[in-house]
Amino acid sequence: MSGIVDAVLMLLQMAVFALSLGLTLISFQSYKQRESKRLESAFIGFAFLSMGVGLTTITSQFPDPPTVFYVAETVPFIVGFGMLYVSLYR
Repeated sequence: MSGIVDAVLMLLQMAVFALSLGLTLISFQSYKQRESKRLESAFIGFAFLSMGVGLTTITSQFPDPPTVFYVAETVPFIVGFGMLYVSLYR
């Protein structure tokens, strides 16, 4: 039973990563069509969020990851959400 649950979790994590990459691609295309600081900030934000999702997926594969892995996966989320905040604030 644990193998099935692990497989479902892996599929869900891959789906989240694919969605985050899709958002990054769409925001990049929007930025290229109409270059503005708001769209640039949004693109950078989504890129960092995608990086954070990818690192979270990788970290979850280790049985007992060191604390530095959690820090490494949190920093891209902070930068990503910060950039999204900047893009909405402008």
